[in-house]
Amino acid sequence: MPPIRHSHPRSTASVAGHPIHVMLVPFPIVSFIFALVTDIVYWRTSELMWLEFSAWLLFAGIVFGALAALFGAIDLLSRKEVRALRPAWAHAIGNVVVLGLAFVNNLVHAGDGWTAVVPYGLILSALTVLALLVTGWLGASLVHVHGVGVQDHVD
Repeated sequence: MPPIRHSHPRSTASVAGHPIHVMLVPFPIVSFIFALVTDIVYWRTSELMWLEFSAWLLFAGIVFGALAALFGAIDLLSRKEVRALRPAWAHAIGNVVVLGLAFVNNLVHAGDGWTAVVPYGLILSALTVLALLVTGWLGASLVHVHGVGVQDHVD
């Protein structure tokens, strides 16, 4: 069998060829989207349980987002061919913005009752999800257009 040529930029931080960054990314995405949902439910019901859900979802999203950022930074900084891709830097910087918004939002959610969510927590949750849509699109283009972390098929 001839050796595999890598025509796609490979992931440095991977397990059995699967990029760790890509494995971790769904956790903060889901956490931040559900934080927005639970903020909306709290806004409509005033049930404190939903405020607590939001705060914990934000915390989980920040933790997993920081881990995903760490492994994404390893791939970005260790691979010249990845750094050369235009969406790579916008994706990385955008995700730092997402984590920053989520962190500030978590501080806001640490407040007391209604003012912890309405209006600033709700606005920050919505901005986080909007920024996430943009960075998710950029990340998807790195994989689907530029093939970052995609293994070559061997027949």
